[in-house]
Amino acid sequence: MAMIASRLLGKARNLVHHKNLSFLLGSVVINNTYSSSYSSFPSAVKRSPHASQPGNISNNSATISYFSHYESTKAEAQLELQEDDHDQVIDFPGGKVAFTSEMRFISESSGKRAPCYRVLDDNGEPMNHSNYVQVSKEMAVKMYSEMVTLQTMDSIFYEVQRQGRISFYLTSMGEEAVNIASAAALSSDDIVLPQYREPGVLLWRGFTLQQFANQCFGNTSDLGKGRQMPIHYGSNELNYFTISSPIATQLPQAVGAAYSLKMDGKSACAVTFCGDGGTSEGDFHAGMNFAAVMEAPVIFICRNNGWAISTPTEEQFRSDGIVVKGQAYGIWSIRVDGNDALAVYSAVHTAREIAIREQRPVLIEALTYRVGHHSTSDDSTKYRPVDEIEYWKMARNPVNRFKRWVEMNGWWSDKDELELRSSVRKQLMNAIQVAEKAQKPPLEDLFHDVYDQVPSNLQEQENLLRETIKKHPKDYPSDVPL
Repeated sequence: MAMIASRLLGKARNLVHHKNLSFLLGSVVINNTYSSSYSSFPSAVKRSPHASQPGNISNNSATISYFSHYESTKAEAQLELQEDDHDQVIDFPGGKVAFTSEMRFISESSGKRAPCYRVLDDNGEPMNHSNYVQVSKEMAVKMYSEMVTLQTMDSIFYEVQRQGRISFYLTSMGEEAVNIASAAALSSDDIVLPQYREPGVLLWRGFTLQQFANQCFGNTSDLGKGRQMPIHYGSNELNYFTISSPIATQLPQAVGAAYSLKMDGKSACAVTFCGDGGTSEGDFHAGMNFAAVMEAPVIFICRNNGWAISTPTEEQFRSDGIVVKGQAYGIWSIRVDGNDALAVYSAVHTAREIAIREQRPVLIEALTYRVGHHSTSDDSTKYRPVDEIEYWKMARNPVNRFKRWVEMNGWWSDKDELELRSSVRKQLMNAIQVAEKAQKPPLEDLFHDVYDQVPSNLQEQENLLRETIKKHPKDYPSDVPL
């Protein structure tokens, strides 16, 4: 096996290195090579551990070097036993455990936070000694163009909702890099199970602006036949599961999808997204443990924007964010700067290779920030300061940062920028006009596509609905055919 188990003295940590991305194994990363702390993350996340750290915690472990040919690393590194404890062990299922005569509790968290991998600094310049998965000019330009398209789409659809023309909308402002860069690093064969803030993944895969508009307006061209709220997109053709509103239900489902890919011998993985609030749901923990035990090729990508819907992270959990949760379940994990498109691309690209070649799950925590309100039903200024929002919107804008890097490479100009934004806006306005004028799906579509033959109970419900509409015609939308 191509692996090196090396003895470390003192408080060593388990690391897996691949292309200078550090994946956490059994303890907290202390080596922050090619990484940097995210010092300006919301104060709720920055706070130090609330309890003092015991000084006698044992951290003896093995360091594993992950090589490019991805040979299996299972059960190769054993915990190094202290010299005077070699014979004091219990051969328990899962590996040998050393005995000790000293009572020692494992600390609730490490004294040092896990570092955050990044490639570009806030000015869009590569960090010193930065090593990342290279992208071509064509890839970089497409990534930036799609980030601008997503940004423009969010801005226009948000205003359309405010005008009362659609019932609901939710933006990805501030999280464009997580959307587009992760999508760019995947294969079209990979199955995506999104939350509700990943339209950029679908955009990258080829979902047209007209299709986005059709779904938001719920017309006859909507693939979901108008039966979902706006922004609940889905496409079988593009391997993008339809979004559902309940939080975190997609996570264990993604593990099942990944395991099916493994059983079929497919060279693909499942990728699922959630927010930091989603990790407070039981489905997150069930999905993580399920994936680890079954060794499913699935990538969990958590957008930690510090606020969930309106709850700061310090009121959600006491751990060091999300990345350390992977360790508890035996999953390789990495924390990445979610506002750095190159860092996200590199992390997801590498995680995909690990998931498929090693047949194992990977957890990625992307530190980012939701600049917009949670949805059009929310006013985020009620629970977070306006100056914090403006700081992240201006100083840490992921689109602007990536633009500066593309420009520094000579791949983008002011003329390109003007033409792109003008073109996207025109396409969107036209798509909205077409979608708004299109006919709504007929009433009967509410009761189809679940059973081959409509059962009696659904037939009864349709009859009751039609009777109600006859009694109260003014309460039924006139543009929906009966």
